[in-house]
Amino acid sequence: MPHLTTAGTDLSATGAERLGIGIPGYAHPLLAPVEWAELTRPGTPLHWAVLNVSDGPGTRPDPHCLEVAGRLRHAGVRVLGHLALRDGDRPRPFGDVVSDAHRYADWYRVAGYLLDGCPTEWEALPEVRRLAATLETVLDDADGCHLVLGHGAHPDPGYAEIGDQLVTFCGPWTEYRWSQAEQWTADHPPERFVHLVHGVPRSHLEEAVRIARWQGAGTIFFTDRGQNAPFTALPGYWDEIVSQIGPGVSE
Repeated sequence: MPHLTTAGTDLSATGAERLGIGIPGYAHPLLAPVEWAELTRPGTPLHWAVLNVSDGPGTRPDPHCLEVAGRLRHAGVRVLGHLALRDGDRPRPFGDVVSDAHRYADWYRVAGYLLDGCPTEWEALPEVRRLAATLETVLDDADGCHLVLGHGAHPDPGYAEIGDQLVTFCGPWTEYRWSQAEQWTADHPPERFVHLVHGVPRSHLEEAVRIARWQGAGTIFFTDRGQNAPFTALPGYWDEIVSQIGPGVSE
């Protein structure tokens, strides 16, 4: 059942001790210039923002994305590259995923990755562990490689040993408001967990924040947009979310 997390001794995965925002991937900067500009506003409690150029890094450096990534880095925002682990119903080849990771690192100087479509099953742990170890060497950065495992649901507890953060909920408000956190998550600090929720009415925003805190999530993204590309634009109540969570400093 939903629970209050216990105090952990792990280091913060986000670089912030309070509830903050993770951007799972806005639309291309030409289509969402306001969205990307908002992320550099001082005081926004932002933990990271995912750059998804064209279902991945694209085939060549995109000048508009290069500019956005540079502005975010200059503002102290952690930029992550979007790595799709599945192609439809099938896993993508290991080499293709690593190749995408290299392009993100070389072109956009990302600080880590969101592994979209990450498995949840115990049987897939060795392969995800292998990929995570490889991605660490791809960046070879003094600050490390921040990995967000995009499960979308509670995975086997073993994944907590692999990723810096785990997306344990990604879905609609109609499911989130009745959701429950698995008991094993109480053994980890809130900084380890991410909730991404769409279709949250403005009138239920405070309730959604309470649920996130109660279930022990440290990074959130709530939007009033529906299930059709819900995370590609700003929610209608963006200013309210920023105000409600409170001012913070991204890493």
